[in-house]
Amino acid sequence: MNARTSLTPTQRTALLTHPAGWLALFFGAGLAPVAQGTVGSALAILPWWFMRDLAVPAWGLVLIVGFAIGLWACGESGRRIGVSDHRALVWDEVIGQWIALLPALAAPWWAIVAGFALFRFFDVLKPWPIRWLDARVKGGIGVMLDDVVAGVFAAVILAVALHFLA
Repeated sequence: MNARTSLTPTQRTALLTHPAGWLALFFGAGLAPVAQGTVGSALAILPWWFMRDLAVPAWGLVLIVGFAIGLWACGESGRRIGVSDHRALVWDEVIGQWIALLPALAAPWWAIVAGFALFRFFDVLKPWPIRWLDARVKGGIGVMLDDVVAGVFAAVILAVALHFLA
């Protein structure tokens, strides 16, 4: 295990005793023993499901506010534990997953599964420019930005697929 993959008891306490930590952990999803990003992405579908009937402008506001919250929560949490982009910080996956699912707002059920799979694919594989951003942009913006771009990549492919398949 390295500093980005495991939490010490002190780090866990630092996250769980501050509101930024709870948000960055997506209320505990980031404490999953394995595949924290996948767990965070999967659990992000639940609030998305309840918000899916929002109008597109409202979704824009949700994403902007969620991104801003993530800048603060992930940046502060990274500072508190001394690791800028720890895998337990999964709020970035939440926002990226919500972006990826935008084309699925009024789509068949399989679009949700496809949006999830596409986002995880881009988040894990990190093709250019995602890997470049992940390596070079630090702090809260660095934590958030690569997942936003992964979400955009996934959303574009999902939208194209829905255009031809749905």
